[in-house]
Amino acid sequence: MRRLLALLGLWIVLMAALAGLVIALRQPQPPQASLGSLSQAVIDTQRGSGSPALQISTDPHHAAVVSSGQVVWWNAAGDEYSTAITDQSVAISIFTAHDYSNFGADTGIPASTLALVIVPTLIIIGVIVVLYWRQGAGGPMSLLHSRSRTVAVRDRPPTRFSDVAGCDEVKVEMGELVDFLRDPGHYHDLGARVPKGVLLAGAPGTGKTLLARAVAGEADCAFIAVSGSEFVEMFVGVGASRVRRIFAQARRSAPCIVFVDEIDAVGRRRGDAGYNHGQDEREQTLNQLLVEMDGFDQEQRIVVIGATNRPDVLDEALLRPGRFDRRVNLDPPDVAGRSAILALHARGKPLSDDADLELVARRTPGFTGADLASLVNEAALLAARERCPAIGPRHLEMAVDRVLAGPERRGRLISLRERRIVAYHEMGHALVLTSLPEADPVHRISIIGRGRSLGWTLTVPEDDQVLTSRSQLTDRLTGLLGGRAAEEIVLGEGDITTGGSDDLLTATQLARQMVTQFGMSGLGVRVVENGALGAAHSEELQRRVDAEVDRLLDSALHRAREMLVARRDQLDRLAERLLEVETMDAGEMASLIDPVTDLHGVPVARHRHDGRAPGAATPVPASVAAMARSVPPSAAIARAGGLRARVRAVFGARGRPGRGSLAG
Repeated sequence: MRRLLALLGLWIVLMAALAGLVIALRQPQPPQASLGSLSQAVIDTQRGSGSPALQISTDPHHAAVVSSGQVVWWNAAGDEYSTAITDQSVAISIFTAHDYSNFGADTGIPASTLALVIVPTLIIIGVIVVLYWRQGAGGPMSLLHSRSRTVAVRDRPPTRFSDVAGCDEVKVEMGELVDFLRDPGHYHDLGARVPKGVLLAGAPGTGKTLLARAVAGEADCAFIAVSGSEFVEMFVGVGASRVRRIFAQARRSAPCIVFVDEIDAVGRRRGDAGYNHGQDEREQTLNQLLVEMDGFDQEQRIVVIGATNRPDVLDEALLRPGRFDRRVNLDPPDVAGRSAILALHARGKPLSDDADLELVARRTPGFTGADLASLVNEAALLAARERCPAIGPRHLEMAVDRVLAGPERRGRLISLRERRIVAYHEMGHALVLTSLPEADPVHRISIIGRGRSLGWTLTVPEDDQVLTSRSQLTDRLTGLLGGRAAEEIVLGEGDITTGGSDDLLTATQLARQMVTQFGMSGLGVRVVENGALGAAHSEELQRRVDAEVDRLLDSALHRAREMLVARRDQLDRLAERLLEVETMDAGEMASLIDPVTDLHGVPVARHRHDGRAPGAATPVPASVAAMARSVPPSAAIARAGGLRARVRAVFGARGRPGRGSLAG
């Protein structure tokens, strides 16, 4: 408070000085007199002739002032005048030549110069004070507080467990916190200790913040939410002060839940190379957070909930028992969870009778809760755009595509030759995938650009899958290079395009993962830490890794090329059809392919990698069997995600096409 009052007083003094300076500079200037008038006034004074208005004053209180640019003097009648001069010696020589001594030389800094220096300085100081003052109601000292817009105590949050779906096991775990905040005596009687901190770990969009609010709502207590990044400031000690103030606020509001989102911003492991250096602000803030969490008393009924998608980088001291001693993982929901989430977000929205949310749930593995919420909202927007009274299956299908790759770009002008290349590229992916026993079923092929892609091929696994076999990864690698193989066959190796750049990048990353992380190569079971080769590895190992990656890529490309050469007639027919319809679903593609005659009339066994003899009977691939079934257009709803789930589009393992890619 004393600092605040002192700063306020300093601000008032500075503003008063600035106002006085402005007033002084705005005073009227004396009338100008020529140098001849000044000389004549001195002569008249020496001779004693003329009226007082024509003589220079001899009063010591009105002595003439000689400066570098002017002479300020008064006449005997008391009137002030100013005479411009080029040099002080000119005026001094006039005075001394006529024995006039009532003058003095001004060697100080001119007022105009002082004004040019002082006024801008005062303005800058004033702006700084105003900016600090506007940071909050607490004035400049609010720098030590967290932002009021992000740290808020909300009594009785409206969110409940009924607003959370797709994570029933997690809700059971979090239910203990609700019971503790409601009735702590029951736990104390049994000698049980409820965790002081719970760490929610999961991918973005899995509902960590929503779950924390639901816990606070069910427990009917205060809820303080803050982001971990807001504890980190340039000034050492500011973050620690904010931590103390937040937990002091929680103690006053107990029972209370303190939710720290993205806690890895402040709780990152200490001592990492090039990260913290003892006196770093981030480390000081983490130390204060550890101290505050140790200071909790069970009687206070305060629970800390942290959320992060990077639990591997958190400091060990933060995760030890007594602090964040319980870890709850939130994974993308399964098919039952997705169906429940879709039903939850569809409440209050009119759905047509043929809109099947369970079908959408089966066709969207890998979607998080945020993805599904966006899907339902996009479907509602599309229905409103078309002035439809209800949301239909077509709107849901279009919404999936918009969530995956953005809106269609039908206005892009592409030449017929480039459209034909895109069609062959996408059909190369599709034909190779339908020929592979372990590949996911193809559900849709399109040459209509979405986002940055010119075309895309969607594949979706029939079931949720956690583990991936070597044969599945090899088939996936072959499918990724199907587009490049088609271009080489149709255009020749000398005219291949840049459209498959993202395919090549994704395939290279997948092959390197198989070699360095999964132990699925000639290197055996040896893996490289984090998949990255560095100074800890020999040059010989790096050469062997590169050789294995090249071998996997060359083998996959050769395999895809052989399949397409044997099915060149199918490739031509399907590409021409795709040019006509622009988008082809699984049912239409299956009607143009005889899965027995066209696909398995070719010795597919030579493309196998499971050791089966070339003459052995080849089972019908699951992808072909799925295509052969009757699939209505409304059912062809797919999810492209790659790294987000087993569901992927051939246009990229990250679920987003790269710039200039045909199939991403």
